[in-house]
Amino acid sequence: MKNLAIIGCGKVAHLHAKAIGNLQNAKLAAVWSRTPESAEKMAAVYGAKPYSDIGKMIRENNIDLAIVCNPHPFHKSVAVEAARAGANVLVEKPLASTLTDCDIIIDECRNAGVRLGVISQRRWYPPVQRVHKAIIEGKIGIPSLGTVNMLGWRDQKYYDSDPWRGTWDMEGGGVLVNQSPHSLDILLWFMGEVDEVYGVWRNLNHPYIEVDDTALAIVKFKNGGIGNIVVSNSQKPGIYGKVQVHGSNGASVGVQTDGGAMFVAGMSSVLEPPVNDLWTVPGEELLLKEWVREDSEEFEKVDATVYYFERQIEDFLQALDTNRQPLVTGEDGRRTVELFTAIYRSTRDNKPVKFPLEADNLDEIGIK
Repeated sequence: MKNLAIIGCGKVAHLHAKAIGNLQNAKLAAVWSRTPESAEKMAAVYGAKPYSDIGKMIRENNIDLAIVCNPHPFHKSVAVEAARAGANVLVEKPLASTLTDCDIIIDECRNAGVRLGVISQRRWYPPVQRVHKAIIEGKIGIPSLGTVNMLGWRDQKYYDSDPWRGTWDMEGGGVLVNQSPHSLDILLWFMGEVDEVYGVWRNLNHPYIEVDDTALAIVKFKNGGIGNIVVSNSQKPGIYGKVQVHGSNGASVGVQTDGGAMFVAGMSSVLEPPVNDLWTVPGEELLLKEWVREDSEEFEKVDATVYYFERQIEDFLQALDTNRQPLVTGEDGRRTVELFTAIYRSTRDNKPVKFPLEADNLDEIGIK
């Protein structure tokens, strides 16, 4: 039985608490918040111990894994404290809002000899894994063109729901930092390392926030492939989220990870099942309808807002038992931050950005 702790008691923390409660080999032993009342309230709901001191919490409860759920710009300080106290660390996406913070978290976990992972639970969607497997098995040749199209909606009620939303200092960015990391991580998982990015961000129809609600990018990958990213929170009530890959042999595979209004942790549910929306692998074209049926039926059997968190936490605990890295590592999380940082910097400088990116302590994303 592994002892787990949750750091931060906001909306998404409750989904992780429920996920932990559904795992036979895990126990939510403790929760932490800067506000003692928040920790006490959450601890009472899940039968855990409340703390306002991370090191004390980890040492007193022999915490194997700490899950970081506080706002993005504050991931660094709590993740480092947890690692130094001896806990393995799983951080909600994104790993951080700046590359500087990402590097510090990764280095501190390495120095402490603990595992580090980043939440990207959509990797466990069956249609996402089906696409990845097809690419690894060479069914589309070389991944040559990868596209992300995430067209969603966030209203003023959403941004007013927490004081940190919609600001550079408290959220670290907009659609690129908060809603896009899932799709960006999947694109990188499919297409591999990035060579160069040209990007543009805008705020199209959210005058009450400081940050981006829309961004576009052209990506050159190191394998010779190219990509296109279109992400937005400006399409009411939300249309879809898709990641598609077209191969050198002419075959195409894709997944619709989100349909309709996008899932908001603690505020809404996953409305439509994730499904493969494109599949032209020779000899497998007729399998698409059957996969859509199977995946839709399985979706109805689970609580999708919690189930895929279970799968990722389960993978992390298995990684600890078998002395391997989790499926989504800290380095994977940094790659996503590197990609959206490149889009911000490209907009700032009005030119392509070459990879790898170095952390820019003075002006990390180029907004101020």
